[in-house]
Amino acid sequence: MASEDNQASYQDSVFSSVLSDLKVNFDLNENVIRSLLNKNIYLVFNKINEITSFVGKRHGLDLQLHFPDSQKIFNLNSYGTENMGIIYDKFRKKFPIQRDLIKERISQIIGNVSITDAYMYEGKEGIRIVLKDGRIEIMPGSVHIWCKINPEIVSLMNWIIRDIFYFEKNK
Repeated sequence: MASEDNQASYQDSVFSSVLSDLKVNFDLNENVIRSLLNKNIYLVFNKINEITSFVGKRHGLDLQLHFPDSQKIFNLNSYGTENMGIIYDKFRKKFPIQRDLIKERISQIIGNVSITDAYMYEGKEGIRIVLKDGRIEIMPGSVHIWCKINPEIVSLMNWIIRDIFYFEKNK
């Protein structure tokens, strides 16, 4: 019973755990990353990808950090706090629950934002959330966050991973 409770508790906060693990691993590798920043920026990208791959695999996800502003690579404190891709199943085309229910839940968690259908072609589904300072793109098997990650986004991501990505596991 305790194991089931631990599993349920973990599933309620997967994204929170991912962010915590990323922070720990980036902190542990800070000196290596700083030294690479002075040598070769491509080696920094490789190290970041190595860390995100390690952390993602621990949680059954493929994590990617994006740097739409290339200068952000020099701000180690921003790693894992913004502009992130989370991939669970890149081949999943349909949401396991109705899009309208997802949109309703997004509104409950984040509040008054623009929520529209996106990527609606070739039998695919998606939802785009336009925020004051960025956007979030949700597909049935992945999410791309193009903004700073605040507590509301953490709550949304915990819900998405638990109730959309892990839907079949939780039936």
